[in-house]
Amino acid sequence: MQTTTLTRLVPLNASEIQTQLARCPSLPSLGSINKALQGLLVNEQRYTAQIAEIIRRDPSLTARLLRLVNSVYFGLTTPVNSIEEAVFYLGVRQIRQLAMVTPVIEDFQRLTRQCSFPWREFWQHCIGSAILTREITTNVPGPSEDSDYVAGLVHDVGKIVMAWTFPDHFSEIHRQALAGTRSLSEIEVEILGVNHSELGAMYLERHRLPELMIHSARFHHCPEKSPQFDHVIAAVQLADLLLRSEGIGCSGNYVPVTREECFAAPVWNLLLAKTPEAEQALVKAAISRTLEQIPSMLEGMV
Repeated sequence: MQTTTLTRLVPLNASEIQTQLARCPSLPSLGSINKALQGLLVNEQRYTAQIAEIIRRDPSLTARLLRLVNSVYFGLTTPVNSIEEAVFYLGVRQIRQLAMVTPVIEDFQRLTRQCSFPWREFWQHCIGSAILTREITTNVPGPSEDSDYVAGLVHDVGKIVMAWTFPDHFSEIHRQALAGTRSLSEIEVEILGVNHSELGAMYLERHRLPELMIHSARFHHCPEKSPQFDHVIAAVQLADLLLRSEGIGCSGNYVPVTREECFAAPVWNLLLAKTPEAEQALVKAAISRTLEQIPSMLEGMV
């Protein structure tokens, strides 16, 4: 039986991968992330009652909203049961982020039911990467906007696509990756013929998604190679590394990394090359504070 499995799991060529990839369903949420709520949230008036009414139409978003506001992160003594109250406590930025996360994660979950993997911890890794990417871009020189959050959220979409399209290869890859002695990308190329970064980018290109999302998937392990958005993608890589260093969620990459190694990595210089050391220390402290808060935030979100 073992010999049959090994014979069957040969690496595929580019044509075979593209053919199989064409069968992977699209994720509607990636093209249109809760536009009605987004439109209302950027409106200057931002009426709490109107926001609450839109949230009420989505039971899953409502549940996440109430879980988050009642999580340890907010430290409230009296539980919040009203959506209006939750909106008041969370504020527009958190609501916008929840609006992005909810449909995307639900789409992701539909693609991963057939493959055994610690998916809840993987969703935590995706959302944690989004939160920390946003925090990094806010604290380092350069542009900062909600697209940063989405770039962090979808950077590992290739792993989800791999689990749906090539479940046997995916299972063998992660069986071998558990040892934590070899690069995940190296194992993926050896067993499947393509790594999750390239597979995710191919999938997003096929569905004509924005270039930032495509580049975030393709270059999040090598932001210096990205032809555009290297600032944002560097933030995604740093966020990914820092979450791994703290054991927050599970990316499927088990090679150990320390927080000190993250802040000494080339990506840190890419983000802060021209920033004085004293300012770098402040940025590092701000990022570290958010990193320490993320586990309790995630308990309310996924």
